[in-house]
Amino acid sequence: MTDTDPSIWGAQGVHTPLAPRIVGVGTASTGTSLSQQEVLDAFDISDPRIRSVFLNSAIEQRHLTLPPQNADGERVSEPQGELLAKHKALAIEMGTEALRACLKRAGADLSDLRHLCCVTSTGFLTPGLSALMIRELGIDRHCSRSDIVGMGCNAGLNALNVVSGWSSAHPGELAVVLCAEACSAAYAMDSTMRTAVVNSLFGDGAGAIALVSGTEDAASGIPEGPSILKFASCIIPEAVGAMRYDWDATQSRFSFFLDPQIPYVVGAHAELVVDRLLQGTGLRRSDIGHWLVHSGGKKVIDAVIVNLGLTRHALRHTVEVLRDYGNVSSGSFLFSYERLLDEKVAQPGDYGVLMTMGPGSTLETALVQW
Repeated sequence: MTDTDPSIWGAQGVHTPLAPRIVGVGTASTGTSLSQQEVLDAFDISDPRIRSVFLNSAIEQRHLTLPPQNADGERVSEPQGELLAKHKALAIEMGTEALRACLKRAGADLSDLRHLCCVTSTGFLTPGLSALMIRELGIDRHCSRSDIVGMGCNAGLNALNVVSGWSSAHPGELAVVLCAEACSAAYAMDSTMRTAVVNSLFGDGAGAIALVSGTEDAASGIPEGPSILKFASCIIPEAVGAMRYDWDATQSRFSFFLDPQIPYVVGAHAELVVDRLLQGTGLRRSDIGHWLVHSGGKKVIDAVIVNLGLTRHALRHTVEVLRDYGNVSSGSFLFSYERLLDEKVAQPGDYGVLMTMGPGSTLETALVQW
């Protein structure tokens, strides 16, 4: 059975009652919020080209944990081992806060959790973050778990796709996808424009989203939320190296690379993947009331708006999350979803599209209905 087979759709283009519903969301970030000017000052950056990249990024604040200072007050480069330790500590700290906030909104406790999927691309851990979170929080040892590592900014929707399948197979049981990205642990310090683009963009953040299926009656005590109807993906093989980690032998650490053309490449494929998502549903783009797109950067957002024919208002939450947090990688779209919920404008029957993009190069989408 394919995702466009009409037998899985009802009269209004919706799935069966076993379609998983989103019943909670929560976000968190590290304690230090810095303006772009404060980041420039912290690293004593005077190159006008690099300063322009920072100050014209449409980012006002980001949460970061900066490298330590030496005796002269200069920020010192952290070895890869220290960066991995930073990633572990921040991921657990932010992940714990986001998970608790998500469960609170879902009206659930840690004891209700039956599957935990953790997503991260800013550090490598074995055992994975899911095992560390279960130990840290005293979650039931029989809670099943999964880890999605290294897929990048699109990975939140990859995880949501996988966990939606788990949820449909375990009706009534609570699952959570947790995206924890300590982008401060993935920074390189040099004077190149390549590094400047990355360092001007990313911030620390974690987002969690809770799913449950098969409990639509009010007596279940589970909050109402949109059903997840369908997913669609699009990989761009010719752009496989446009977003990647490279080993920097001079600094003995990993360094992230972003091709300057990636906003336009991603934007050019946005229409293709959205049309595939809506294929077989009877829906048009104009029927979508809510767009929640990854806050990948100003140029990425502009490219999506142009190629999908959207207004800036349609992507207001995406724009605001970029402004207030920068790009928090895989969890960015959850920050936008949380703001949409707090806005209280979504009505029963409304459709929404979630969209993320990242290394591969890949676009991921999901169709939801309230």
